[in-house]
Amino acid sequence: MEQGGREDQTTTFNKYAFACAIVASMVSIISGYDTGVMSGAIIFIKDDIGISDTQQEVLAGILNLCALVGSLAAGRTSDYIGRRYTILLASVLFMLGAILMGYGPNYAILMVGRCVGGVGVGFALMIAPVYSAEISSASSRGFLTSLPELCIGIGILLGYVSNFFLGKLTLKLGWRLMLGVAALPSLALALVIMAMPESPRWLVMQGRLEGARKVLLKVSNSTKEAELRLSEIKVAVGFDETCGKVPEKSQGEGVWKELLVRPTPEVRWMVIAAVGIHFFEHATGIEAVMLYSPRIFKKAGVRSKDKLLLATVGIGLTKIIFLLMALFLLDKVGRRRLLQISTGGMICGLTLLGFSLTMVDQSSEKVLWALSLSIVATYAYVAFFNIGLGPVTWVYSTEIFPLKLRAQGASIGVAVNRTMNAVVSMSFISISKAFTIGGSFFMFAGVSVLAWLFFYFFLPETKGVPLEDMQLVFSKKSCAKNLVTKT
Repeated sequence: MEQGGREDQTTTFNKYAFACAIVASMVSIISGYDTGVMSGAIIFIKDDIGISDTQQEVLAGILNLCALVGSLAAGRTSDYIGRRYTILLASVLFMLGAILMGYGPNYAILMVGRCVGGVGVGFALMIAPVYSAEISSASSRGFLTSLPELCIGIGILLGYVSNFFLGKLTLKLGWRLMLGVAALPSLALALVIMAMPESPRWLVMQGRLEGARKVLLKVSNSTKEAELRLSEIKVAVGFDETCGKVPEKSQGEGVWKELLVRPTPEVRWMVIAAVGIHFFEHATGIEAVMLYSPRIFKKAGVRSKDKLLLATVGIGLTKIIFLLMALFLLDKVGRRRLLQISTGGMICGLTLLGFSLTMVDQSSEKVLWALSLSIVATYAYVAFFNIGLGPVTWVYSTEIFPLKLRAQGASIGVAVNRTMNAVVSMSFISISKAFTIGGSFFMFAGVSVLAWLFFYFFLPETKGVPLEDMQLVFSKKSCAKNLVTKT
């Protein structure tokens, strides 16, 4: 019941914590822009420097392979230099990548720039939700931790809008501006980030209690709440009051062993949950729809470049609208229920998309109802994905790990996420040629069924549970239900 009392004290929304989460999430806008802008830019790159379908797949997917490297490095980096400076490093990498791609005289330089930006994406995907989770209270954690995913959506939409307007410029200038303009917000963010406070949980891990207390006083609604949160963090990391230090293994030593080699049953369940949710986020086909939506709409009968890019902008708007809805539902409806509703809707959307595109493929005449159904199904799939699976993936995998394992635990999830993203984005054209484009979406529908079953059986509810109490949720199913009820 003590936890319930704590939640009563933290129901008031803290504006300073919200502002910090917004600034941290700005790096996700740039990350999303890098993803979204390539879907349209690649049309012009192909016309300008004449790259093959295979080169298109590699250029689109290499960002995710490099993000895999970035995400694995980001966990240890953020434990050493702090969450704030890790966000700064991501901004610098984005700026360098954008400059190289904007220059882009040939395919090789484009690939180098895409790789540098990809490492930045890996850092951003790991650090933004971790930082947001660590400064927020349990009652607002779902809202604040899902802000990076919303900002990725905003970035993707900005990328689509950039495609539409800059695509009207000359062929050689247009796509280079699309890719290079991201250097400006990256530089601005690198300057603004220095005004942000460090994560109080990281400060405690470094033994800097006074600094942590100052930050908690700003992100909490009362001195009592700040002191309570500080005491819980100290207990969670095993802070030794007599010598004023944290055990070495809590500072990064032996973390990988504790996560992967000799995990406790609770930590093993957490790793399975984090890896599973990140695997299914992309194995269910969202990258195929977001990156290759112009190709899907072209198959559905939309022919001109302007109309293709406008239809893609509509995808971006749909993503933003439903992410905003999810932002307010996460802390009210809960993670599990949103996942189940979201995945169920995705199964229906993918099945309809596969069916309609198959009908278009097999018909010698223009089948208007099938063309219309394929467009509606695409929008429905994007809507259901972004009201549940999209934002919940990042909130859930960030909040479940104990503090000393959080950064590197989250980095494992991001590594799986980027691997699946790369696999889908680099193979979708080949898969759609081998199995037809309709058949590929039937395959994604089948994977979505497996995802729904995994979420139902392996993911306990975490809504309203303090970060320091997550191990209780993953100890027993009955314990999890009792804890959530109390909270």
